[in-house]
Amino acid sequence: MKSFSLITLCIFLVLNSFSQEEKKKIQQKKGFSFGALPTISYDADMGLQYGGLVNVFDYGDGTLYPDYRQMAKVEISRYTKGSGVNQIFYDAKHLLPYGIRVSADLSYLTERKLDFFGFNGYQSFYNKNFVDDESAEYLTRVFYAHERKLFRFTADFQGNLPVENLHWLAGFGFMNVKVATVDIAKLNKGKNAGDQLPDTATLFDKYVDWGLISDQEKDGGSANYLKAGLVYDTRDNEASATRGLWTEAFVEVVPSFLFNSEFSYTRLVFTHRQYFTLVKDKLSVAYRLGYQGLLGGDMPFFMYPLMKASYSPFTKTDGLGGARNLRGIMRNRAEGEGVAYGNVELRWKFLHTLVKKQNLDFSLHAFADAGMVVQDVKIDRSLISSEDQARYFDFSYKNDKLHPSAGLGLRIALNHNFILAVDYGFALKKQDGKGGAYINIGNLY
Repeated sequence: MKSFSLITLCIFLVLNSFSQEEKKKIQQKKGFSFGALPTISYDADMGLQYGGLVNVFDYGDGTLYPDYRQMAKVEISRYTKGSGVNQIFYDAKHLLPYGIRVSADLSYLTERKLDFFGFNGYQSFYNKNFVDDESAEYLTRVFYAHERKLFRFTADFQGNLPVENLHWLAGFGFMNVKVATVDIAKLNKGKNAGDQLPDTATLFDKYVDWGLISDQEKDGGSANYLKAGLVYDTRDNEASATRGLWTEAFVEVVPSFLFNSEFSYTRLVFTHRQYFTLVKDKLSVAYRLGYQGLLGGDMPFFMYPLMKASYSPFTKTDGLGGARNLRGIMRNRAEGEGVAYGNVELRWKFLHTLVKKQNLDFSLHAFADAGMVVQDVKIDRSLISSEDQARYFDFSYKNDKLHPSAGLGLRIALNHNFILAVDYGFALKKQDGKGGAYINIGNLY
């Protein structure tokens, strides 16, 4: 009920802040548009988010609208389940000479309970009784979790090529990841004895003990990386496209010569998105297909869930599973060296309103998501006792299978760029959880 109450409250506040008179004309925007608001959202995996967000859009003389010349976002927020967000994001689309676009991100993200269900999807058996304190099999509510602190800096550049709508992509970045078991003592601080978490081993601890997570990677590490590729983009509007496509392919390299003494690897990322208008300004269909996989080298386990893209304004990019890829499925449910996924949405814009020269649009979305591990992490079963294999694994799955979900969503868009997204997804298999509600900023794709 908590999630539905929050959704109802957000919709009520927005609807009562604007006129309900529908107008057909779209207001042209120019100059700077500022927005400062509390970041009150909800994620089934991370809990209630609270904090602050400042967003600035520069529309120039208005000829680019609904596109912008540059934008900046600063966010400081916390989640009730222990996550923290500290981010500065900048994107300049039409500011630099020669049509070069630059996007930069500086973030420090903390997770007290980052979801960890093991490797290779359904090969890792999820037992809900282990986290149900009313079950006889109860271990601890944080059994499927570990702690993570992530510092991230990225800078990406795109430029035009002689072929229309085709762009080159280049970028570099630095990540420092610190991993640890869940700090149960800290989570128990101030709680009554009956509410405290049992001090017992988590699944992450067992993976370390079995040697499935090596001593070299169990505490985290750093990665300096380079990336290069191509982007083909014909969308009519980046934030809320109704026609066109966006296809990208790039290689991300973490080379040993770039001060990567701990790990060195190369992976390929491919994503295709396409948008179709069924009824002009009213009804459209959008779908996304994605893949990322290891081409060579030794990628540490803490890099598996980080989903990559040529451009992503989203702060949290973990998966597969969760708000940004498989809605309704538990976050990070399917982790492996390579994953593939797909999403499809039917989008119905049922109201356009113009209030005080601000464009406001309301849309309903029906969606289906699915994904799976397609490149397994090698598991040496000789390291694991037969009893533990039976309790924590399901090796009847020689390969992972699709993790499907479906659901409904609401979008409230201000000036076509700032979008409040409310989704509820249902997991279609019991091994993936029951479902989840999400309130975020921006379309999924």
